[in-house]
Amino acid sequence: MKLSDIVVTDAVIPDLQAATREEAIEQLITALAEAGALPKKNIKEAIAAVMAREKQATTGIGKGIALPHAKIKSIKKVIGAIGRSGRGIDFNALDSKPVYVVLLLLSNPDNPDEHLQAMETIFKHVQRDIFRKFLRQSETTEAIADLIQEADELA
Repeated sequence: MKLSDIVVTDAVIPDLQAATREEAIEQLITALAEAGALPKKNIKEAIAAVMAREKQATTGIGKGIALPHAKIKSIKKVIGAIGRSGRGIDFNALDSKPVYVVLLLLSNPDNPDEHLQAMETIFKHVQRDIFRKFLRQSETTEAIADLIQEADELA
């Protein structure tokens, strides 16, 4: 699975205005709905599912990255959105540092293998220092989309 198979380009937010993890999650889910990847009537369900997952354990994995995720019935295939924060967001990350890049992932509970594959793909990329650095420096949707394409070609 490629990163470009997961990330909905029209749901990329290069200048996330969120001050809290709740706001970041809400903005990214709303962006997925506005991009047509998630039915608008399911925004509240998706937010509730992601927040319930956040209560179990933080998805702030460290090194400035958070990977909030949930499984909801209202989507057919795995979808993701990326938000980039210039000032950083407190995600209660494992390393106690602010999060600058949020990669939100939603998948259907009936296809757990697809969810795991998507998580593996994202982890593979965010473990690379150069990918994290360029993602954090990308100030436009186009720059983020280009970075995703380059990452897929290198994978």
